[in-house]
Amino acid sequence: MPTLDTTYWNNRYLAGQTGWDLGRVSPPLKAYIDQLTNKSVSILIPGGGNSYEALYLLEKGFTNITVIDLAPAVIESLRAKAGKAYGKELKLITGDFFALEGQYDLILEQTFFCALDPVLRGDYVQQMKALLSGNGLLVGLLFNRDFDGGPPFGGNITGYRQLFAADFSIYTMEPCYNSITPRAGTELFIRMGVRD
Repeated sequence: MPTLDTTYWNNRYLAGQTGWDLGRVSPPLKAYIDQLTNKSVSILIPGGGNSYEALYLLEKGFTNITVIDLAPAVIESLRAKAGKAYGKELKLITGDFFALEGQYDLILEQTFFCALDPVLRGDYVQQMKALLSGNGLLVGLLFNRDFDGGPPFGGNITGYRQLFAADFSIYTMEPCYNSITPRAGTELFIRMGVRD
C-alpha cells in the first residue's frame, strides 16, 4: 500500500487521478444541505478535495464553512474558485485533519473516511468526537462495499455500527436512495451525534 501522505494526495490531484471525484455535489449531501435553515451553522468538510459541497454551501448562503485537506494543490484550486468568499465565509486549511482543533456544528463526510488507512478508523471516531460541538452532527456517506486494495477502503454497516456505537448516537445509517447511478446500492447515508 502507498504511503497516504501529503505528497501522495497532492500528486493524485495534479495527475488528475481522482476517480472518486463526482464533478458535482453528491446528491444525498445536496438533499441534506437543501433542508438546512440555519445558514450560520459552523460546517467542517474534512479531506474536502475539490469540495463541490463547500461551493454549493456558499451558493446557498452559508457563512461559516471550513475545508481541510492535505493536498496544497486542491486547496489552491478551491481558493481560486471561492473568490471573495475565501477568508470570509470560507476558511481553507492545508493540513492534517487529525491535528485540527476547534468545534463544529456539522461535519460533512464525503469520501474522506474511505481514503484513510483503516488502522486510523478508531482515531477518526475520536477526532470527530472532539471536533463536534455539543449538539453537532456528523452527516454524510460511507461505502457499504469492499474494494480490492485501496484507497478507497470499504466496509459495511455492521462494522460501522460497531466502530461508532460507543461514542456516537446513530440517528441514521441506511442505504442511500439517491446515490449517483455508479454508486447505487453501495452507499450508506449517516447522521449521528456524540453521546452525552
